[in-house]
Amino acid sequence: MHFTTRRQSNIMASFIRGGVAVTGAMRMAWRPSCRTLSQTRVALGSQYKIETVGVVGLGSMGHGVAQLAAVSGYNVLVSETSEESLLRGVGAIEKSLTFLAGKRVAKGDTDQATADADVAEIMGRISGEVGLEKLASESDLVIEAIVEDLKIKLPFFEELGRTTKSTAILATNTSSYSVGEMAEASKVPHRVCGLHYFNPVQVMKLVEVVKTDQSDPEAIAAVTDFVKKTGKVAVDCSDTPGFIVNRLLIPYLIQAIAMVARGDASIQDIDTGMKLGAGHPMGPLQLADYVGNDVCLAVMDGWTAKYPDNPAFKAPEAVALLETMVGKGHLGRKTGQGFYRWEGNKCVGI
Repeated sequence: MHFTTRRQSNIMASFIRGGVAVTGAMRMAWRPSCRTLSQTRVALGSQYKIETVGVVGLGSMGHGVAQLAAVSGYNVLVSETSEESLLRGVGAIEKSLTFLAGKRVAKGDTDQATADADVAEIMGRISGEVGLEKLASESDLVIEAIVEDLKIKLPFFEELGRTTKSTAILATNTSSYSVGEMAEASKVPHRVCGLHYFNPVQVMKLVEVVKTDQSDPEAIAAVTDFVKKTGKVAVDCSDTPGFIVNRLLIPYLIQAIAMVARGDASIQDIDTGMKLGAGHPMGPLQLADYVGNDVCLAVMDGWTAKYPDNPAFKAPEAVALLETMVGKGHLGRKTGQGFYRWEGNKCVGI
């Protein structure tokens, strides 16, 4: 099934019975040295040729990755677990593309007819389905963006290893879990790597390219080239907890949450202190809300379980507060309430 515009997609949605094809417009990274990979090229004769990109999971990260790939000229196959989730994810892509096209029109960079045609053209590169049959058989690169739960990811990668073609690269967008564990579960570890995008994907320039001891260098070169072609900057890192950014960021957020739990300072004063004292554009508690307090908790739970003696991963006051907040559904931006109140992506106060 194909979606070209919102009017057409609303009509055609009634015909969905399992498989879906979608049509969207917008133009818009583990290694200790953390070097930039802008000079890396795919080796001549490499078996890995990326033309069709599969994205599994169309949540806040997945739909952004799918949009980015389609805007960059790739054929994109998307997959969700239900028709409702598929339509919601596709709708998010179309909404984003339409918004960006409208901004171009408002600036006088293009006219409305051309902007609408661009949206339709990009959406035309996206096909979707409930399940994995087409995505697994046709994708050259599969990017997993499903729920951040290792108990779900491991069997999923086992399935990908069985069902994808022998030249397909399997990438996880995990922000914290071991890529190596997923690679082992797949039974094809040479084809597995990490591609960690940042939210919102359409805006954030960085992608962490994570390789394990068993990753095929040609596969790593191919995904690095893919990242570059989508206009992002790749950094290379080994399979270490949290990769580069989250290894530094999550402990920072957790310490801010621990300060709140102990009553050391108010939410506003902690965030103001880091914005004005450290030059950060957003305070740690607002950022925790933006990332998702459930995500922060899941990362800390995973790290403390695997590395119980690492002092950087010990913050019982913060974990207790996060458990309470998550139990109440105060996940932050995505539920409208966290440390702050939110209306969509806008923080509107305590």
